[in-house]
Amino acid sequence: MFSERIERLTGSLIREILALTQREGVISFAGGLPAMEAMPELDLAQAPQELRQYGTTEGEPSLRARIATDLSRLGRSCAADQVLVTAGSQQGIDLASKLFVDPGTPVLIEAPSYLAAIQSFRLFGARFIALPLSPQGIDPAALRAEIARQRPAFAYLIPTFQNPSGYCYSEATRLEVARVLDNARVPLIEDEPYRELNYKHVDHVPICAHLKAAPWIYLGSLSKTGMPGLRIGYAAASPDLVPLLVRLKQSADLHTNRLGQWWADRFLRNPDYPAHLERLRASYRARRDAMAAALDRHFRDFARWEVPAGGLFFWVQLNRPLDSRVLLKKALDRNVAFMPGEPFFPDDDRPRGFLRLNFSHADDEAIEHGIRILGQVVRSCLD
Repeated sequence: MFSERIERLTGSLIREILALTQREGVISFAGGLPAMEAMPELDLAQAPQELRQYGTTEGEPSLRARIATDLSRLGRSCAADQVLVTAGSQQGIDLASKLFVDPGTPVLIEAPSYLAAIQSFRLFGARFIALPLSPQGIDPAALRAEIARQRPAFAYLIPTFQNPSGYCYSEATRLEVARVLDNARVPLIEDEPYRELNYKHVDHVPICAHLKAAPWIYLGSLSKTGMPGLRIGYAAASPDLVPLLVRLKQSADLHTNRLGQWWADRFLRNPDYPAHLERLRASYRARRDAMAAALDRHFRDFARWEVPAGGLFFWVQLNRPLDSRVLLKKALDRNVAFMPGEPFFPDDDRPRGFLRLNFSHADDEAIEHGIRILGQVVRSCLD
């Protein structure tokens, strides 16, 4: 009765856990939820009446122009007609899946990688080539070798404050990855929803800014700095890919909601926008530091981690490979939630003993209390 694709359809563990965290009293380190108090005001009082009508598939011209200008400032020369406004950057992943992936198509990703991207690529039948990830990024030599061995349809990378690891590629790695992709003409899908959430200076020029020959799609979002509920993101792409992405979006939803686009454009052009970003960074930096201190108190004997320079997550590796899904069940029994690490790896033989902890949603008191309980849960399984 259904398409064969349905056999590859999987649910989102993050969404399932978020439903459980709606219970009163649950401390959640699970989803990448921005803090409610950090979000700007939603004021639609001055929205033009014509926004009630259908819009263009590509998106509102003023917003597309602003996004193109921002990308050009980062070093990726980009015109407004190369920008497609999407329903969050997640729709960009879906469009890329439809553009490139057939059953059995090799797709190169990081290990670990963004759970919903794995979910989307798998739905369309991708065969994964997973490259191990270090704090400096993937190994360009390993990338070159895998391209020579089985030539992926594209490389999907999250080089800036990666989800789930929080790692940020070094500038040297970015340059060499771009060189490898250029030489092989392998397309790059670069996903950077956390780029603005930096808590100290790091090199985070997009990899696509270094490309000279390989096709590219650059995905961004206002969900982490603006309002996730509006679902406003974008896909900028090399000129040859844009018409195909537009047609794919036309067949999906005609266009992204115009009220959200109007708000996003005003938000980005507001003179207070830079100050908003600084306030956001200061707030999340403080919560990151609170979680780092709590982890040092309650996890130091049995785990290791990097303090992220940006983004919203700690990636904690236990010294013993416990099944973190079992730990989650025990933690939920004590009203603490987190994301198990196993689903962030695409292969059936997934490494164990990883936890992804979000620090943006809970206040300092909840972070201390929740990490202490979680430490007790882990310790009880180690004893």
